[in-house]
Amino acid sequence: MKRIGFIVNPVAGMGGSVGLKGTDGNVEEAKRRGAVPHAGERAQRALEQLHGKKDLAFLTCAGAMGEAVLTASGLENYEIVYTPGSDTTSDDTRAAAKAFLKTGVDLILFCGGDGTARDIFSVAGRDVPMLGIPAGVKMYSGVFAVNPDAAAELVAGLDKAALRDSEVMDVDEEAYRAGTLDTRLFGIARTPVIRGMVAVSKQVYEQPDEERTKREIAQFMQEVMLPGALYIIGAGTTTDAIVRYLGHQKTLLGVDVVRNGRLIVSDADEQVLLRLTEREKDVRIIISPIGAQGFILGRGNQQISPAIVRRAGVGHVIVVATPHKLQDIPELLVDSGDPALDREFGDSIQVICGYRIAQRKKVRQQGQD
Repeated sequence: MKRIGFIVNPVAGMGGSVGLKGTDGNVEEAKRRGAVPHAGERAQRALEQLHGKKDLAFLTCAGAMGEAVLTASGLENYEIVYTPGSDTTSDDTRAAAKAFLKTGVDLILFCGGDGTARDIFSVAGRDVPMLGIPAGVKMYSGVFAVNPDAAAELVAGLDKAALRDSEVMDVDEEAYRAGTLDTRLFGIARTPVIRGMVAVSKQVYEQPDEERTKREIAQFMQEVMLPGALYIIGAGTTTDAIVRYLGHQKTLLGVDVVRNGRLIVSDADEQVLLRLTEREKDVRIIISPIGAQGFILGRGNQQISPAIVRRAGVGHVIVVATPHKLQDIPELLVDSGDPALDREFGDSIQVICGYRIAQRKKVRQQGQD
């Protein structure tokens, strides 16, 4: 019998769709902007696939921090070892992890983002392996499964999984919201892995050749942008080069909107994008894979929700990346939160990687090895 400590950060990721680029310390502002919790749904998507697994016993927290998801998933073999207050905080996450260690678990499974991973590691360290169901905004740490389905497969196959050293990254959220990426290594956790199911920590590329290639990509994109079309441009340094080539300053870690070479909206959240695209006939989305992880949707671009992608159409999603970045990404990943939409991307997608240069890159679908 494997004992799984299970934690849900109920507010994880709430800041993403409303453009806050993180939720730490901004829960009330996220709610004011209309954000709704979705971590529970992500966790439930994973746990429902473990229904019928008789060799798993869960230790968890009362209410939205675990119990509610386990009940909704139809899992009955669980014990509540910690009860949080009405408004959960990082203190509750750390207290729950302490309760797991005291009782004894084989794995801490959590649903959240980098902040949740950091809080758990600060208590558990390397004593107990940890695995994240991704639900945050950034997730620069390497302890996350690529999506909820992969997390379920890892837990179900825990006996067959190897343990890998995985970085837990500390991201300065205040600097991140201001457009500066400031990360440092917080610790090295142990994470169960089966090939292709756990992300690696993100990388940031800043080399002279990279900058020249970004300018070439930007020049090409400027030449092929269609008059009248609405372009939604995601986060990243490659997309930043495109907007700068058009003569504007991009929100480096946010989503901007361009039409006819003009910057229409800076740092747009999901609701703004929904309003802008409501009656548009030609919407296009330009995004770039995240670091060495390879995610084109679901990490850092949550403002571009499944509803936005469907309005544009998968065929109007344009992926850009430098060759250097692509060589470190074996395949692209999509985790939009809508599995049916993710499958529409098919087995491969064209990636613009230079001036009039593109290559096809494999898109790994859930269930593929």
